[in-house]
Amino acid sequence: MSGANLSLNLTTNVAADATAIYDRLVKSGMSTGEARAKEKLFAKVLAQLDRLADAAPQGTASADLYLAFVPGRIEVLGKHTDYAGGKSLLATVERGFCIAALPRSDETIRIADASTGAQAAFEFSPDLVVSAGHWSNYPMTVARRVARNFPGPRRGADIAFYSDLPLAAGMSSSSALIVGIFKALAHINRLAECEAYQTHLGAPEALAGYLATIENGKSFGPLGGDRGVGTFGGSEDHTAICCCRPGHLELYAFCPVRREGTIVLPAGYTLAVGASGVLAEKTGEAMAKYNRASRLVSALLDLWQRATGREDLCLADAVHSAADAPDVLRQIIADEPHEEFDARSLSNRLEQFLGENERIIPAATEALAEGGIDRFGSLVDESQHLAAQLLENQVPQTIRLARLARECGAQAASAFGAGFGGSVWALVKAAKAEDFLAAWAACYREEFPAEAERSSFFSSAPGPSLIEL
Repeated sequence: MSGANLSLNLTTNVAADATAIYDRLVKSGMSTGEARAKEKLFAKVLAQLDRLADAAPQGTASADLYLAFVPGRIEVLGKHTDYAGGKSLLATVERGFCIAALPRSDETIRIADASTGAQAAFEFSPDLVVSAGHWSNYPMTVARRVARNFPGPRRGADIAFYSDLPLAAGMSSSSALIVGIFKALAHINRLAECEAYQTHLGAPEALAGYLATIENGKSFGPLGGDRGVGTFGGSEDHTAICCCRPGHLELYAFCPVRREGTIVLPAGYTLAVGASGVLAEKTGEAMAKYNRASRLVSALLDLWQRATGREDLCLADAVHSAADAPDVLRQIIADEPHEEFDARSLSNRLEQFLGENERIIPAATEALAEGGIDRFGSLVDESQHLAAQLLENQVPQTIRLARLARECGAQAASAFGAGFGGSVWALVKAAKAEDFLAAWAACYREEFPAEAERSSFFSSAPGPSLIEL
């Protein structure tokens, strides 16, 4: 039995059993140590929810309390491939968001971060004016999109959360928050009973695709798009959060989302993560850099469509349309000027996509499945090199952090996520993970003392996807 006190006071008339939360997390595939840690975080979340609520809305009972754990993700391979219709090799970490929510009797949504006490309040409305440049942009964008896609009576919510992910570290904290807020509002408003939900969002992969469009602003079938949060990303983050399984690396393709394979992490190995301390926030200048990589893919597809008359919907479809399609596209880049990007930028973006998606991911997946750890490591090194030289989304700290991991004994290591800061994952032997992390952190601290003050290092087995408690 745990000693954590997971109970709301009488003002909310709701109680949650600590042992049940711990057991549910463990049964879902979370390690016992992390389940104990999350149990304590849920206590903080419930205490914050109790402070947030003035009183329980009329009719609220224990069954109305919504609890969920929403993990962060590791992109093992698949750098900026998802929105191009490519593939990604994905896992989740055993860190993420602990979320609790209670329904309200009005259409107000109030959200509080239990780690800082920061709060936001807004109306659950299709006409909501979203705040840019603030964390509330994400839950407000969810609320506005849900109100537009699922019209009718709406019930607001009091929501509290606590995240143990490093801040802006490339582990998809923004997408995890979007998923968590959506699932809480969907539960409270019984969206799963709606015909549109059942028809278009019934499968986890379909839901992941839809959640990505909340973030990037695109439409999902008849569920019309909106402004989004300002980033032109894909759906790998949401897919990992909704679909990954503990102990596995999942191979997914995108546009639409579909599983293409799964690999059990080799016995005796675990994943280590080093957050560089260089914030990878998708705001301001970082957003512009991130969106440039996406716009380059759109420009390549536009050039292809204009030159060939084809209507391929994504870059992956274009390069798979014929055996010589990549060479044809290379020639189009050389012959046809683009109004926004020069030929060099377009060529680099194409070659990075072809190298990552068409060669490295298939070969690395095969090597890992066959136990070829050394070959897998070499292919990951190549992926990291292409990201630095052609995708140009790396900073000196992540480049060096990946190399330091290899020098400290990692079997493979690479930066991941949007880039321009963030984190590096490393494949290491589980029995030596603690010593590896200490050495890795010490080496990084020696070379980048300022950034190391904000850095963090931890290990995690591939964890479970979203757990609704």
